[in-house]
Amino acid sequence: MARITSGVAMSHTPAIGAAIDLGKTQEEYWDPVFKGFEFSKAWIATEKPDVIFLVYNDHASAFSLSMIPTFAIGCSDSFEPADEGWGARPVPIVKGHSEFAWHIAQSVIQDDFDLTLINEMTVDHGLTVPLSLMFGTPKEWPCRVIPFAVNVVVYPPPSGQRCFRLGKAIRRAVEAFDEDLNVQIWGTGGMSHQLQGQRAGLINQKFDADFLARLQSDPKGLAKMPHLDYLQNAGSEGIELVMWLVMRGALDRDVETLHSFYHVPASNTALGHIILKNRAKRA
Repeated sequence: MARITSGVAMSHTPAIGAAIDLGKTQEEYWDPVFKGFEFSKAWIATEKPDVIFLVYNDHASAFSLSMIPTFAIGCSDSFEPADEGWGARPVPIVKGHSEFAWHIAQSVIQDDFDLTLINEMTVDHGLTVPLSLMFGTPKEWPCRVIPFAVNVVVYPPPSGQRCFRLGKAIRRAVEAFDEDLNVQIWGTGGMSHQLQGQRAGLINQKFDADFLARLQSDPKGLAKMPHLDYLQNAGSEGIELVMWLVMRGALDRDVETLHSFYHVPASNTALGHIILKNRAKRA
């Protein structure tokens, strides 16, 4: 059967993608950011996932105010990089896994989670920046990717509790798929940041550190955090962190932290990154 072996979470700041695309990764400002992913790139090269189930949020590229799904799964076999206003990123086309995506969709919907099924969409920096951070600049992405978009842009976003439970439903779906696949689940976005208003530029390092620690040790408690706490403590865009809870819900209760990294600044965002691995050996 397919199995989820690891979970990865990271910020998906668009400026990181620009730094990669413009060859600025070794500049003084950006060098510490990319050094924080050296372990991760070496690790994933040995793990060789077959499929990444990548939880991200669209930034008005595939969706607009005329249609805003709370949860949307990409069921196509390929996804073009989006033009976000300055041209599409010069990265490979994302290869999907249609059969697996449709299986997950059926299972999760039958498990009482409503999903929007997407047969054609572009994918923006929310999805491509994490791939670049983990895989660098290959001619082709080395594995298939199932995009899973979560609305954290327009009120009301889903609760952390619902996202955590959704992760569990996704795991059940993955493990019911007959093909032998090494699957990773990624949660992206965050950490604390606010892009507008009087608190624009807000960074809360104490909140971020607590979130990273509890993601391993107390995910159930973390999932109960109300929206208002994210807003007050992590800024208006801090709600993106509920997507990390989809990832965490899909893992074992007992996980090992293989790598954790935190850096400020990365543009106007606190950049967080963590790799969690299931401890249990599976036959």
